Amino acid sequence: MKHEPIRVAEADKRPHLIVIGNGMAGCRAVEELLARDPARYRVTIVGAERHVNYNRIMLSPVLAGEKTFDDIVINGRDWYDSNGITLIAGDPIVAIDRAARTVTSRGGIVMHYDRLLIATGSDPFIIPVPGKDLTGVISFRDMTDVDAMLAAAEKGGSAVVIGGGLLGLEAAHGLSLRGMTVTVIHLMPTLMERQLDEAAGWLLKTALEARGQTIMTGADTAEIVGDGRVEAVRLKDGTEIPADLVVMAVGIRPSVALAREAGLEVGRGIKVDDHMVTSDPAILAVGECVEHQGQVYGLVAPLWDMCRALADGLVDAPSGYTPAPTSTKLKVAGLDVFSAGDFSGGDGAEDIVLRDASRGIYKRVVVKEDRIVGAVLYGDTADGNWYFDLLRRAESVADIREALIFGQAFATGGALADPKAAVAALSEEAEICGCNGVSKGQVAACISMGAHSLDAVRAACKASASCGSCTGIVEILLALTLGGEVEAGPKTMCKCTSFGHDDVRREIVAQGMRSIPEVMQKLHWTTPDGCSSCRPALNYYLLCALPGDYVDDQQSRFVNERMHANIQKDGTYSVVPRMWGGLTNPRELRAIADVVEKFNAPMVKVTGGQRLDIFGIRKEDLPAVWADLNAAGMVSGHAYGKSLRTVKTCVGSEWCRFGTQDSTGLGVKLERATWGSWMPHKFKIAVSGCPRNCAEATIKDFGVVCVDSGYELHVGGNGGIKVRATDLLCKVATEAEAMEMCAAFIQLYREEARYLERTAPWIERVGLPYIQARLLPDAAARAELARRFFFSQQFSQDDPWAARVEGGEREQHAPMARFEPVAARQEEMA
Repeated sequence: MKHEPIRVAEADKRPHLIVIGNGMAGCRAVEELLARDPARYRVTIVGAERHVNYNRIMLSPVLAGEKTFDDIVINGRDWYDSNGITLIAGDPIVAIDRAARTVTSRGGIVMHYDRLLIATGSDPFIIPVPGKDLTGVISFRDMTDVDAMLAAAEKGGSAVVIGGGLLGLEAAHGLSLRGMTVTVIHLMPTLMERQLDEAAGWLLKTALEARGQTIMTGADTAEIVGDGRVEAVRLKDGTEIPADLVVMAVGIRPSVALAREAGLEVGRGIKVDDHMVTSDPAILAVGECVEHQGQVYGLVAPLWDMCRALADGLVDAPSGYTPAPTSTKLKVAGLDVFSAGDFSGGDGAEDIVLRDASRGIYKRVVVKEDRIVGAVLYGDTADGNWYFDLLRRAESVADIREALIFGQAFATGGALADPKAAVAALSEEAEICGCNGVSKGQVAACISMGAHSLDAVRAACKASASCGSCTGIVEILLALTLGGEVEAGPKTMCKCTSFGHDDVRREIVAQGMRSIPEVMQKLHWTTPDGCSSCRPALNYYLLCALPGDYVDDQQSRFVNERMHANIQKDGTYSVVPRMWGGLTNPRELRAIADVVEKFNAPMVKVTGGQRLDIFGIRKEDLPAVWADLNAAGMVSGHAYGKSLRTVKTCVGSEWCRFGTQDSTGLGVKLERATWGSWMPHKFKIAVSGCPRNCAEATIKDFGVVCVDSGYELHVGGNGGIKVRATDLLCKVATEAEAMEMCAAFIQLYREEARYLERTAPWIERVGLPYIQARLLPDAAARAELARRFFFSQQFSQDDPWAARVEGGEREQHAPMARFEPVAARQEEMA
């Protein structure tokens, strides 16, 4: 039934600009217009999706679990409201009447326009093979596609990605991280052939295969097989690949159907002139949907240049769009890739190549008549901006040719070895932020106009606001432009709030807040559901403040903590059962061996924490793995958690001729008392039986070194990237005192450190004298901290998989073991 169109009354008499498309190009064009003359037009933006404007470039990190949707929003609802923009989301325009100058939405809304901007972007290309319409065959273009992939990944199984370009490889990487078995099918012999030459493509293929993906190049799809739902992909050579999900990422095409139906001139895209005006003077177009001088564009930088030219024309200050060389700087599945210009070779072109396959580094610079015409970098892309700057300026490299391939610092004889000097040497036109097309001159200009902090720069010109890979360069530009006047600004939990971690913790306790939504509402969170940075922190702070009352929010935890296992780069998981103080027995060893054989685990590794790590477990097998381990009395080692990880021990006085105390026995007691406790970050303990320190107690978060007269207690060690030796907290005479001090120290750390702050930076921030003042002089205060810790331990998980395992009963000694030293210590303190 055809419904009557709804005509919108228009009281505002300013010229009405309607933008068809709520994506990156359409909204960027409006931003450019607002920057020039914010009151000139009444603006309405109509989008096909129900979302606000978000960064499609960042869909891959959302799929991989590195970001949430809120992290990739470019313009939130407040942007539309504060600029007086009417947003119609989820109701796309389906018709343009050029004679009446009206547009009609699918829901029947009719609006008159004075100027119309078409920014419909592009459509994913679906190869016309049998089975393409089966359930389970999707593209990778928007959040709907990401949601479909996430739903499929929850069920596990196999995925086939058709297309070895950037989008295809990012889809494969994300699905692999989510636990699916992934095969990439690519028609061409080289991955990402538009950005990489054969050598770099080979290195990329090798690296991806090492991460567990199957990469098939030169593979032509014949058919997608299935009965109502996808079951496999069949190639033209007869090879059949099982598939529970098929992602088509073979390319995009300009979305021109609406323009063509309206009678606009269309070629490969909507044809526009230098001012982005179509064949109808009242209608403009911008973005991936346009064709300019026979070219269509899919990179961000030229689209932003188009938006600037379009906005100039809308305010009667025409500048015109001039195509310029483009570069591509990407991180494909965590691997750095850069390309620019023409690297196909040709008459008079010469290649300068550096290849170090063992380090995964490849550089190729193409030179013609002593000028760079193209470059391909893989693995080490630090000099990409420099090469591209030389290419754009067509500067002669004759004088530095011999050192050119080794990079900017080497080619300049070390004069630019300092990163600041290297950035200072870049031209004003050098591209700094590829995601948002921002040059060095534009960054410097917004700093000079008052953007004196990183966040201020991001807000003013968007440099570093997307993927963040250019953050270091932006910070250098801040330092170069302002000298010592760079504003650090208050350190907030995230961009959802103006509160810092300490403020939030204080307010949770002061106001008695009991849930994440309550915190966000009372503290005026700008993003209703928070983000991947603040939700885990709030979840921990509430758990710490309300033991026994607050219900842990699993969806606010990182993927490892949700799955109770460590995800590996091939998408499988590693499982680490707990071994008290590094001790084990035949029954536990038999159970581990049985699990390894039963689930075909490819590797078992002895860890630095004196445990066994079982690698290669599929996500769908995790409950069954833990059922078998639980049956042998083994519980989780929390190798994935922001919690107690390990208690490392040496054999001590029971066996070692140098041992002064029973270090193994004390280590077991400490572990049974503290395991399962959630903390701001991972926490490690060690007990060494003598000053020879075989258990490495002086690089742990809490370390005990046994001596003849008792126990030296150490805190704040770290054996990671930045090694930090412990500080001596104190010396005690008995095991009971050592255990009480350990519990009090942990609770002080739990209550006062910021989320994701290890003990080492926490102690460096507050100072060892502060820690000692809180723990040493006042025995009652120390006992109260220990009491609060032991109280909270009554509500910590016995085993994270226990509730998930159907019929999985365990021996009682495992869960009860936690409370044996707890009860004894509480009785002693009473």
